Amino acid sequence: MRLRLGKLRKLRKLRTVRLITGAAVIALGATVIAPLPQVANAATVTDYCQSQCSDILPPGENGNATLAQIILNQAFGSQPDHAEDQLGPYGNLPSGYSGLTASTISSFFNDASLGVASSNIASTEAPAGRTDVSIVRDKTRGIPHITGTTRYGTEFGAGYAAAEDRLWLMDVFRHVGRGQLTPFAGGAASNQGLEQEFWRNAPYTEADLQAQVDYIQNNNGTRGTQALADATAYIAGVNAYIDASDSGRYFPGEYVLTGHKDSVTNAGTIDHFKLTDLVALAAVIGALFGSGGGGEVNNALSLLAAQAQYGVTQGTAVWEAFRERNDPEAALTLHNGESFPYATKPATPVGEALPDTGTVTEEPLVYDRTGSAATATASTASATAASTVLSSAKRGMSNALVVSGTKTTSGHPIAVFGPQTGYFAPQLLMLQEIEGPGISARGASFAGLSMYVELGRGQDYAWSATTSGQDVIDSYAVELCTDDYHYLYHGTCTAMDKVEQTNSWVPTTADGTAAGSYRMQVYRTKYGPVEYRATVGGKKVAYTTLRSSYMHEADSIIGFQMLNDPDYVSSPATFQSAASHINYTFNWFYADSSHTAYYNSGNNPVRASGVDAEFPVWAQSAYEWTNWNPTTNVSDYTPASAHPHSVDQDYYISWNNKVAKDYAAASWGDGSVHRGDLLEDRVKTLVAAGGVTRVKLIQAMADASVTDLRAEDVLPNLLKVIKTSTVTDSTLATAVTQLTDWVTAGGKRKETSSGSKTYANATAIRILDAWWPLLVEAEFEPGLGSDLYTAFTANLSIDEAPSAAHGPTGAHAGSSFQYGWWSYVDKDIRTVLGQSVSGGLGSTYCGSGVLTACRSILLSTLSTAVAKTAAQVYPGDDLCSAGDQWCADSIVQRTLGGIKHYNITWQNRPTYQQVVEFTSHR
Repeated sequence: MRLRLGKLRKLRKLRTVRLITGAAVIALGATVIAPLPQVANAATVTDYCQSQCSDILPPGENGNATLAQIILNQAFGSQPDHAEDQLGPYGNLPSGYSGLTASTISSFFNDASLGVASSNIASTEAPAGRTDVSIVRDKTRGIPHITGTTRYGTEFGAGYAAAEDRLWLMDVFRHVGRGQLTPFAGGAASNQGLEQEFWRNAPYTEADLQAQVDYIQNNNGTRGTQALADATAYIAGVNAYIDASDSGRYFPGEYVLTGHKDSVTNAGTIDHFKLTDLVALAAVIGALFGSGGGGEVNNALSLLAAQAQYGVTQGTAVWEAFRERNDPEAALTLHNGESFPYATKPATPVGEALPDTGTVTEEPLVYDRTGSAATATASTASATAASTVLSSAKRGMSNALVVSGTKTTSGHPIAVFGPQTGYFAPQLLMLQEIEGPGISARGASFAGLSMYVELGRGQDYAWSATTSGQDVIDSYAVELCTDDYHYLYHGTCTAMDKVEQTNSWVPTTADGTAAGSYRMQVYRTKYGPVEYRATVGGKKVAYTTLRSSYMHEADSIIGFQMLNDPDYVSSPATFQSAASHINYTFNWFYADSSHTAYYNSGNNPVRASGVDAEFPVWAQSAYEWTNWNPTTNVSDYTPASAHPHSVDQDYYISWNNKVAKDYAAASWGDGSVHRGDLLEDRVKTLVAAGGVTRVKLIQAMADASVTDLRAEDVLPNLLKVIKTSTVTDSTLATAVTQLTDWVTAGGKRKETSSGSKTYANATAIRILDAWWPLLVEAEFEPGLGSDLYTAFTANLSIDEAPSAAHGPTGAHAGSSFQYGWWSYVDKDIRTVLGQSVSGGLGSTYCGSGVLTACRSILLSTLSTAVAKTAAQVYPGDDLCSAGDQWCADSIVQRTLGGIKHYNITWQNRPTYQQVVEFTSHR
C-alpha cells in the first residue's frame, strides 16, 4: 500500500474585514464585531425544518480505521462501520433522479434533522469522562451529535469527535500546511509535489503561525477571545482522543504503516496538536478553495505574445477579447442588472511592470536533492506543483440552486447547494451536529477545523458557499539592488528574508519510495514571497505574490463562529454580516422559511487608482494597496456595500460563474458558455413555470450534473455549420448522425441503466472527447499563431471533460467543464453562422470567417477524431484499462489513508450537498 496524497493538489483564508470609510447600504455590521451574548447553558433546540432538511457526504462518516481494519479492507474489501454507507445513495442519484418523489428523497440523502431519535441512538459517550458534554452517534450514519452544557465542554467534544472520525487526515493536513508531508507520510513523488505546492505560497515559520493566532485574539474583541478559547478546548479534545486511542491501541492504522507506531510494542508517539496546527490546516483549505487571484506574470506573458503577433494596439484588443473580463453574455449569479465594479480595467493603467521578452525565469524552490528526490519522476512532480501555484488562478467548484418562496409550491424558499471539494477517503469534510451555549448547527466542516459547522444549517436557516474567485492576490516587481537577494523598499536597499525547510524520508510499509531528501527555500519580501525573476526595462527584478489572506490564514474563524450562533443569525442581514467576516473568496447563500440571501465574501484590497489587477506592478508606494501595513499585511478593503449582495432575488444559481456585472473574477473563462449555464437554463425554466418543489430542484441539479456542457451549448452550432452542405463521406455522415442523436437525447453522459457501466450514446461521447481538442487547435492556432495560442492555453486549458486528466481537477474527480475554450468556440462559430454575438472575439478564427472553410476544418478534425480508437481516447490509468470509457469518467475516492472504496458513475455535483425547505421561523 502506498499513500499517494498528491492528487489533492488537483483541486486547487480566513480574516476580519477592515472597511474603508463609506456609507453601508446593507446592515452588515462589519466595522464593529458584535460581542457574544452571555449564555451559560445550551438553549432548548427547536427544529424548524420539520424533516425537510437533508444532506449527503460520501463515502461515509467514519474516516478512521485500525491496522486490522486496513488489512481486512486491502485483502477482502471489507469496510469499517459507516465508512462507506453514504457512497451508494450518493452514487445512485444519476440513475434515480428522473423518478424522484418527495418520499424517495431519503433514498439518496440523509435526514438532516437536528437531534437523534431515541430509537436511532447507536452510542452515547462522555469524552474523557467529562460531565459537561456528550457525543451521541446515530445508527443510520454514525454521525456525531455533540451536546454540551458548557462552551468549553461543547468544543472539547467537537475536537474529540473530529479525532474519532478523521485523526489521520487531520495529521496529514497539518504536515501539508507546514511543508513537512514527506517525513510524515512518505517520499512518493506526489507527496513531494503536494508539500512543495502549499509551502511555496505559505512558507511560514512557527513564529509566523503563532502571530496569526495572536492576531485573532487581539483584534476581534470578545469574539476573538472566545474563538481562541473554543480552539483551545477543541485541541484539548483532539489530544484527549490521541491519548485514549494510543493507550487503548485503537488509533488509526496508518500510524503503524508509516512507521510512527509499532504494532507489537506500541512504541512511538502520535504528536499532540497545538493551536498553530489549526493555522497550518486553514492555510491548506484556503489555498484549495478560497483564494482568488494570481497568474499576473502569466497574463503579462500572453499579453506580450499578443502584442508580438498583432502589434501593441491590436494585440492588446485581442488579449482583452480572450480575457472576457466583463463578458455581456456571461451567466450571472445576481441577474437583476446590479453593478458591483471591482478589479475593472482602468482607462489609463499605471505602474505596470511587464517583463522584457524572454527574461522571465521561475524562482527555484527545491535544492540539494538526494536519493529518490533526484529522480525524473520527482522533478516532474515539482514542475507540476510549481505550474499549479504560479499559473493563472484555476480554483473553484461547488454549486448552488436557491429559489425564492414566491416561486415554490409551499411558499417557502428551497435550496439545493453544497461545496464541490473532490472525492477522498477519508473525505476532507466531516458531518456533525454541535449544540451548546451559543452554538446550534448541523452540517459539514473540514477535518481539523470543525470547532464550528462551516457549511450547514441552524435551527431555522441554512447556508452554503461556492468559490467566487475575485482577485485578492497581486504581483509586484521589486527592483533588485546590490545582488539578487536585496531589493528596494521605499528607496532603501533591503535584504530578503530566506526561509528554509529540509525534509528527508525513508521507505515504510505504506510508502516504499527509496530514501531521499531535499531542501525547500523561499525568499520573502515585504511584498510577499518571490516567485519569478526577470528584467523590466533592463532592470533586474523579482516578481513577488501578495495576497490579502497572507499571514491571516485563520481570521475567518470569527465569521464561522457567527454563523453557528443562533442568537446572532436570525435574518438575511445578520447572515450577510456574519459572512462579511470571512476572508475566503466565496459566494455565500442563505435560506430560511421566508427569505433567501446572497453575499460575496473576501478581503478585497483597495488598489491604488489606475492599477490593473491583471498584471504585475512596480513595488513602489504609489502602487501599493491603500493604507497597506507590510508588517501586519493589513490594508483598506472594499466595504461590505461594494461586495455583491442580494436579498430575495427570484432565484440564485452559482457554479463558479461570474458573480455580477462589472465584478471581475481572477480566473479566465467567464464567457458565453459556462457550466453555470447548465443550472441557469434549468432553474430559470422551473421558476418561470412556478410551483418549484424540492423534488424539481433536485432533478434540475442532477440533470445538469450528468450533462456534457459542450454537447448542450456548443455542439449544436458545430453541427449546424457541418450541415450547411450534405456530408458525402459515409463515415463522417454516420458520426454526424450519432452526434445529432446524442444532442437530441440531451447530451448526457449517463449509463444505459443503473450499474451497466456503459453509456448511452457512447460512440458520440467518444467522438466529441476526441474531437474537441483537435477542433479547438485547428480553429484558433492558425489565426493566433503558435506562440500566442500556447500562451492562451497556459491561461485557460482547452478542455475539462470528466476523463481529461490534463484539466485542473485531474481524472476521476467528478468536477468538470469549469475551465475550457467552450465560450471561445461558441462565439467564433456563431459569428461564422452570422448570428448575433455580444462581446465577440474581435476576429473570426474558424476558416478566417468563411463558412465553407470553417466547415472543412470541422470535417477534417472530425475525421481524425472518428478514426481514434477508444483505447486512444481513454488510454487507461492505475484504475482503468485502456478503452474503458465509463471507468475513465468514473469518480474515485482518492485514498489519503488505508481504506479503499469502489468507484461510482460520473456526476458533476457537490461532494457535500444539502436540500432544505424550512417551514417556520423563530
